[in-house]
Amino acid sequence: MNILILNPILYTAERNIIPNVDSIKDTMIYNMCIGFVALGHNITLCAAEEFRPQKREDYDFDVHFFRSDWTHFFPPSLLPFSKDLLHYIKKFHKDFDCILTSEVFAIHSLMASIICPQKTIVWQELTSHQKKMFQVPSKLWYNIIGRWFMKKIIAVVPRSIYAYNFVRNYIPQTSKTIVDHGININKFIYTEKKKRQLISSSQLIHRKNIDGIILKFANLHLEKGYEDIKLLIAGRGNEETYLKQMVKDLGLTDFVDFLGFLPQEKLSEYVRTSLAFLVNTRQDLNMVSIPESICSGTPILTNSIPASAEYIKRKQLGIVKDDWGVNELKKIINENFIYVRNCKAYRSQLTNIEFAKQLISIFNQYSKKD
Repeated sequence: MNILILNPILYTAERNIIPNVDSIKDTMIYNMCIGFVALGHNITLCAAEEFRPQKREDYDFDVHFFRSDWTHFFPPSLLPFSKDLLHYIKKFHKDFDCILTSEVFAIHSLMASIICPQKTIVWQELTSHQKKMFQVPSKLWYNIIGRWFMKKIIAVVPRSIYAYNFVRNYIPQTSKTIVDHGININKFIYTEKKKRQLISSSQLIHRKNIDGIILKFANLHLEKGYEDIKLLIAGRGNEETYLKQMVKDLGLTDFVDFLGFLPQEKLSEYVRTSLAFLVNTRQDLNMVSIPESICSGTPILTNSIPASAEYIKRKQLGIVKDDWGVNELKKIINENFIYVRNCKAYRSQLTNIEFAKQLISIFNQYSKKD
């Protein structure tokens, strides 16, 4: 099949500031595209120009970057709009068998829904109305745009059970099959050999709540038999200085290592040799680092905010508990071999190829209903 993937926002921008990157090959959508390519499909990915990497790179499929317009009203990091992309879809939609677009509340999804609804499926991540302007724009969009302008699309495919429970209220043809983010497991080596260390990897910003992780680790450090455990913190951000001072004030300098921003290969080495991957986010729904960690054989200790918390709990790939603390840290360390074994068993279900198959299957299934 010839598949057009509309995913203008390639990675998260904190406070609407899009960071400069050297490559997009570590992004979730790029690796999902690799899954489709592995199945023999021809892929074209469309992204916003603002997310173009600084360095020139060669891709495994066609990638087009489109300039954003009216950016004051449509911030590229939140709700990008591109006249060039609109013209592209109008001109070339007949060349594609399927159009996969991200999010119901997105202008590019609306474009595809109007121009070629009979080819369009929407891959839905959001699980609730966006809070901006008291949820009014989001509620208007789902109740009017979603119900009336997207009623002829093939289907909406939720990325989590939470997304399903939300979007099915507005679009009847919401698939009951959940399709999460796929991982290119060729990049992630599974191992059962762990060091006496825990790891957190994210931007060092308020939303990620890394200071909360440090405080929980400080309490673990006081427990007899756990004094030697180390905490690795990978990433960079505007809270780095504050977090380092916090570690110093707590007397944990010898037990907390700040790794900075690491290339994927080096970060993966730290993740797979850790006892657990720690998540304490205040609002992130989807974190590609979670399935990457599971594929590496490293269980997750998280609160219930990430959408993946549902299958982590169901498949016992770690521990899910709001305001987790010392007891959960001790449990995931003491029973580590059980969680690692479960990660190994579940690893094959998180691949980009498996999820690409599921998306194609849903497209074919719902297409036949028309």
